[in-house]
Amino acid sequence: MKRKLIAIAVATALTTATSLISAQQGKLSDDVVKIGVLTDMSGVYADYGGPGALTAAKMAVEDFGGKMFGKTIEVVNADHQNKPDIAKSVTQQWFDRDKVDMTVENLNSAVALTVQALGKEKNKITIVTGAATSRLTNEDCAPDTGIHYLMDTIALSNVVGKAIVKDGGNSWFFLTADYAFGHSLEKDTGEVVKASGGKVLGAVRHPLSTGDFSSYLLQAQSSGAKVVGLANAGGDTVNSIKAASEFGLTKKQNLAALLMLISDVHAVGLPTAQGLYLTEGWYWNMNDDSRKWASRFEATMKRKPNSNHAAVYSSTLHYLQAVKAAGTDDTATVMKKMREMPINDMFAKGGKLREDGRMVHDMYLFQVKTPAESKGAWDYYNMKGTVKGEDAFQSLAQSRCTALKK
Repeated sequence: MKRKLIAIAVATALTTATSLISAQQGKLSDDVVKIGVLTDMSGVYADYGGPGALTAAKMAVEDFGGKMFGKTIEVVNADHQNKPDIAKSVTQQWFDRDKVDMTVENLNSAVALTVQALGKEKNKITIVTGAATSRLTNEDCAPDTGIHYLMDTIALSNVVGKAIVKDGGNSWFFLTADYAFGHSLEKDTGEVVKASGGKVLGAVRHPLSTGDFSSYLLQAQSSGAKVVGLANAGGDTVNSIKAASEFGLTKKQNLAALLMLISDVHAVGLPTAQGLYLTEGWYWNMNDDSRKWASRFEATMKRKPNSNHAAVYSSTLHYLQAVKAAGTDDTATVMKKMREMPINDMFAKGGKLREDGRMVHDMYLFQVKTPAESKGAWDYYNMKGTVKGEDAFQSLAQSRCTALKK
C-alpha cells in the first residue's frame, strides 16, 4: 500500500510538473510561429522596403531569442512585384498551405489592401508598415486582424501640409501616383491645405514606376501653384525630384515631398534634396537607441535603415512579445495582447495599437540639410518639430471604419 501511495504521489508530481512546463511554454497552432515578409525586392520600392525589410524582421526574431515555447521561429519572404494579384496568390498559399501566422511590411497600398482583406477572410494577422493609404483603417478596415503601423496619408498631410501652408505655400498642384496610395495622399493633403487657408489648383496623375516625368512637370509648372505636392513614393519620388530640378521647375516653385524616406534622400543627393520638408515616423540619428540599432542594421545591409525598416522590426517584435504573453498564437488572443501592451522600443515610445488597427505614435517634421550642414553620409535631417500621435493621426471618433460601429 505504501509503495502504491508513493507511486501515485510521484505520478501526480510528474503530471503537475508537466502541466506547469506546458503552461510556461504555451501552445502553437501547427507547432510553429512563421512570419511572412511580403515586399518589393527588386522594383520601384526595393530601397523603401525590399531586402532591408527582410533583414529587419530577422533582427526582431534574433533579438526575441529565435524561439517561441521551445520551437524555432521561421521567417519566409516573397516579392510581390507591386502586383496585387501576385500578392494575393502568395499570401493565400502562405495561409492555406505553408502555416504562416502573420505577414508584415506588405508594401504598396494596392497590395496592402488586398492582403489585409485576405487576412480578414482567413483570420490571420496582417501588419502593414510600408503602405500609407488611410483606407486601411477607414473604409477597408479589418480591426480584428489588420494593423497599420508606420504612417498613413492623414498623418503625412497633417504634419508637412500644415507646416508648408503656414510657411506661405498656400497654393498647391499635385503630381500623383495613379493608384490607391497616391489618390489617398492627394485627397488628404488637399483637405489639410484647404482647411489651413490654402487652395488646390489641380492635379495630374502618373503611372507607377514612371520613366519620364517631363509632361507631368510641364502641367505642374503651367498651373502657377507655389507648391507642387509629390503624392508618390520610392523611386517615383526620387525620379520626379531629379526631373523637376533638371526641368528648372524648382527655381520658381517649391516641391513638397509628401512621402519621402531617408533612402530616397540618399538616392536624390543633398545638392538636389536640400531644403525639402518631409514627415517621418523615425530617424536613425534621433537618439542612442536608434543609432545603436541602425549600426547593427548597417553591419548587414551596408547602409542606414529608413523608418519603414525600423517599423518592420518594431512590429515584428511586438507581435512576438504578444504571442509569448498570450501563451498562444491564436489570432484573437494575440491581437488583444497587442492592443493591451504599449510599444516602447527604439522605434516608438508609448506607442499604442488602437481598436481600428492604427498604431498611434509621434510623427516628426524634418528639413533636409544642406551639403555644408551634413557631417557625412546619411546625416541628412534637421528636426523642425514633433507632432504627438493623437494630433498627427485621425482620431477614433473620425474613423470611417464601419466594423467599429456595429
